[in-house]
Amino acid sequence: MQLISGFSNLIRSAVIRPVAYVAVVSLCLSVSPGLAQSLFSPAIKVNQDIVTWYELEQRQQFLTVLGAPGASDAEVRQALIDDRLRKQAMSAAGISASPEAVQLGIDEFAARGRLSTDEFLQLLSEAGVSRETVRDFVADQLSWRDFISARFLSQARPSEDEVNRALGQSGSGGLQVLLSEVIIPVNQQTVAQVELLAEEIALLEGFDAFSAAATQYSAAGTRTNGGRLDWLNLTDLPPALQPVIIGLKNGEITQPISLPNAVALFQLRGLRELASGTPTYSKIDYAIYNLPGGRSAETLARAADLREEVDNCDDLYGLAKDQPENVLQRIEASPSEIPRDVALELSKLDLNEVSTALTGNNGQTLKFLMLCTRTLDRGEETSRADVANALTQQRLTAFAESLLEQLRADATIIEQ
Repeated sequence: MQLISGFSNLIRSAVIRPVAYVAVVSLCLSVSPGLAQSLFSPAIKVNQDIVTWYELEQRQQFLTVLGAPGASDAEVRQALIDDRLRKQAMSAAGISASPEAVQLGIDEFAARGRLSTDEFLQLLSEAGVSRETVRDFVADQLSWRDFISARFLSQARPSEDEVNRALGQSGSGGLQVLLSEVIIPVNQQTVAQVELLAEEIALLEGFDAFSAAATQYSAAGTRTNGGRLDWLNLTDLPPALQPVIIGLKNGEITQPISLPNAVALFQLRGLRELASGTPTYSKIDYAIYNLPGGRSAETLARAADLREEVDNCDDLYGLAKDQPENVLQRIEASPSEIPRDVALELSKLDLNEVSTALTGNNGQTLKFLMLCTRTLDRGEETSRADVANALTQQRLTAFAESLLEQLRADATIIEQ
C-alpha cells in the first residue's frame, strides 16, 4: 500500500472529478430539463423525507476523495437513509448543532490533514464536493452525538461498583480491549523516515487501511494477520499506555508512540466489559535470552528451536551456562518500570510463553523474551475518570445503535 504524505496530498492524489458544485448545477440546468430533474429528483424516500440523486453522488464523492471507508453505492445509500432517520428523530426532539459548533467541527476536520479550513474546502470543491455537503455531514454527526447524550447519558453513566469491576478491584468484572498494531523498527539512520511514515499511518481511516499498513510496514509477528491482536486485559498493558488506549473511540488510531528501537501505533477495534475479574499486577518477572544475529533466518530458526527446548524461565539458566553474563537477563519489576516495548510484548503473553519480536544492540541481537510470573496487586493504575468515560461512551454507542435499528424497523423506506 502506497501511503499518502499528509491529508493534503491524499486529496490531491485521489481520483477527482474536475467539476465544482456550481458547474454541476449549471450543466444540469442549461443542457436539459430532464437531466436536472433526474439529478435532483428523489432516489430514496424515508418516511416524509427524500434523498436526491445529487446527495448520493455528493456523499460518495466526498468519501472517495477522503479515502474513507463506506463509499460503495450500497453503503452510501444506507448511510443517507440513516441520516434522514436521525434527522427526523432529532427534529422531533428539537435538537440541532449550532453554527459555531459546526464550524469548529469543520476546522478540526481540516486540521487533521494539516490544512486550513479554506484550503480543505477549496480542495474538496475542486473535487466536485460542495461546502454544503461538508457542513451537512459534520452537522449531522455533532447533532446526533448531542441527541444521544441528552437522551441516554443518565442511563449510560456507570456506578462506582461498575467502575470498580472494570478496574478489577472487586474480584469480578474488568475491561478488555481489541487492538491492531503497527510496530516499525527504527535506528539512527531511519528516524526521520520512520517518523514521517508513522504520522501518515496515524491519519488513516478505517480498519482495512490500518491492516494494510500493518501488513506492509510492521515488524511484529501480527503483521501476517493485518496487525490484529486478540482481546487483551486493559490492566495488562503498560500503565502509560492504558489511558491512551481507553481514550480512543472504535476505529481511532493513536498518535505515534516511541519505543526503544521502534515506533508503535494502535487502532482500537473493540472494548468489552467482563463479568469475571481482570487483575492488576505489582510485579512482573520475565527473562530475556539474547541471541546474536538479529532477525536473520538462522537466528530466528535458533529461537524457534529454543521454544521447543524450554518449558519455563528456569530452563534458560542451563542454556546460558558458561556464556557471558549479559546473555541472560532475569528481571522482576513493577509494570511502570518495564521498558515500554518489553511491556507491550509481555501483555500479549501467558505464563511461560515466548516472544521474539524485539531486537537490541541496534538490531544485532534477537531478544528471546519469556514471561515467568506475575504478582497480583489491588492497586489502581488507570484513573477512575478514564474508565468511567470509556464505559459511558461504550454504552452510549450501544444505545445509539439500538435506537437507529428501531427507527429503521418503524420507517417506510422506498428506494428508486
